[in-house]
Amino acid sequence: MEVEKEVYFGGIDEAGRGPVLGPMVYSICYFKVSQQNQFKKFGFADSKTLTEAERESLFTKIKENNIGFEVDVITPEFLSFKMLQISKFNLNSISHESAAGLIEKLVKQKKINLSHVYVDTVGPPKKYQDWLKKKFPTIDFTVSKKADSLFPIVSAASICAKVTRDRALSNFNFRERNLQISRQFGSGYPGDPATKEWLRKHIDLVFGFPSIIRFSWKTCDNILNKTAIQIKWFLLIIICNWIKIGSFFFKFNFLKGTH
Repeated sequence: MEVEKEVYFGGIDEAGRGPVLGPMVYSICYFKVSQQNQFKKFGFADSKTLTEAERESLFTKIKENNIGFEVDVITPEFLSFKMLQISKFNLNSISHESAAGLIEKLVKQKKINLSHVYVDTVGPPKKYQDWLKKKFPTIDFTVSKKADSLFPIVSAASICAKVTRDRALSNFNFRERNLQISRQFGSGYPGDPATKEWLRKHIDLVFGFPSIIRFSWKTCDNILNKTAIQIKWFLLIIICNWIKIGSFFFKFNFLKGTH
């Protein structure tokens, strides 16, 4: 596939960075530079300032007007795994990698000729912008705070991300079976009384929370420490150490026997 001759500009934003439950969704929108003035007429705004109906209406407009977009749905399980593993991967790094992955998909797989990408920052804007420029030297970047309210193309990306996340929550496929799990999560933010109540009602004293929850969030950690049964794995530690020691002597004897 040849690189498209038409030049495009793009915008990147996310939805669901702060909530304690559900996926975090990153989105990139892209449109022809030659039609940039037309794009401004669509009336896109930061998704946080819009009602659900307004977001759905604008999302339909995005699809009907051939505005390209891609999304990356980052599951709560993936977030928990990356942030709790031994070599911890923080949320900023996950966000950066997701944004870079979306750009790479457009450039390498879809052969979109991106000339400029506007990004809502995560962390210091200058550092993030330099990092992106190093990865994609042929593309110009503008990384700034509140980019979703400054650049319509980023606003469009925020709408795509928010609508995708809302639908993912509504249709979330729980791994847990034979459990009555309410979908009345509230906003999902730790300070929301409805979310707090949902967490209180859906904790298992041994296994913790359902798969929709991000176990790496401090909110979960605090609740589990106060409420859940504390288990100390002394036997498992002893067995693991015994296996390590046994493996060492087995290896030593095996090598000794080869001489």
